[in-house]
Amino acid sequence: VGGTGVARQAADVTVTVALPPPATMGSVVDVKLKRANKVYHEGETLSGVVILSSKEAIQHQGITLAMDGVVSLQLSAKSVGVFEAFYNSVKPIQLISSSIEVTKAGKLPSGRTEIPFEFPLKAKGSKVMYETYHGVFVNIQYTLRCDVRRPLLAKDLTKNCEFIVHSLPQKGRLTPSPVDFSITPESLQNVKERTALPRFAIRGRLDSTNCVITQPLTGELVVENSDVPIKSIELQLVRVETCGCAEGYARDATEIQNIQIADGNICRRLAIPIYMVFPRLFTCPTLETTNFKVEFEVNVVVVLQDDHLITENFPLKIYRF
Repeated sequence: VGGTGVARQAADVTVTVALPPPATMGSVVDVKLKRANKVYHEGETLSGVVILSSKEAIQHQGITLAMDGVVSLQLSAKSVGVFEAFYNSVKPIQLISSSIEVTKAGKLPSGRTEIPFEFPLKAKGSKVMYETYHGVFVNIQYTLRCDVRRPLLAKDLTKNCEFIVHSLPQKGRLTPSPVDFSITPESLQNVKERTALPRFAIRGRLDSTNCVITQPLTGELVVENSDVPIKSIELQLVRVETCGCAEGYARDATEIQNIQIADGNICRRLAIPIYMVFPRLFTCPTLETTNFKVEFEVNVVVVLQDDHLITENFPLKIYRF
């Protein structure tokens, strides 16, 4: 009987757990640049505001803003064993680095506070500010980092913001370099059994392999004849990244984008337009330096119904004008 009485009493007990007081509810720091597109050139001034929002007054030990521009180099898995000393000889390349104190230690009122800032965009020493580029093995990135240092028990507030650097446009006009091409079984390389290939003839033209980054790659392609039905025709944009050191160079090609320009067994002798826009951030003007290179190529890929893959490769030179 006693046992059941204890159980009844236990069921009536209310447990209260003491929660720690919330730490500065909703304190948020943000960095806004004056230019909506976040695009800047070397020699210009990067300006904007640091925005602090809080439901209550914020005690802080100083607010700093740091600007960094870094080239990060990485080796592909297949190259790591070949160049073991690579990591020791090539570290991230610092292109730009500076910091300012936005405001000294003090107290900010509740609500929204905006603090303006300005940074001159100037590379370190003899370094060059390369264009922003997001690759696989080469990455060129420019960032702003805002730090709000808080007293001991409060958590510091941090905000990172990427801005984009474009290289200065070259003067004058770019001379087009048109390329006419013809793809037949005889013109193909890296073929094991040429006699097993079906008969086909494809011709076309790229209006220029010297390309302006803000303008599309254009041209046309015509299938003259093909014994085997065609499944698809695609345009493949490829980045070729080379990282190097005293030991040697590792060169890797990876796909950026693939655009289908024809689907199915298309009409013979019909001109198919070639049109490809260069994607922002994933392409940049062709770059060649002591430690790394960034180059681009385009592949015209014809897929036949019997899954034969015919590829024609064209190196591109990209410029900003």
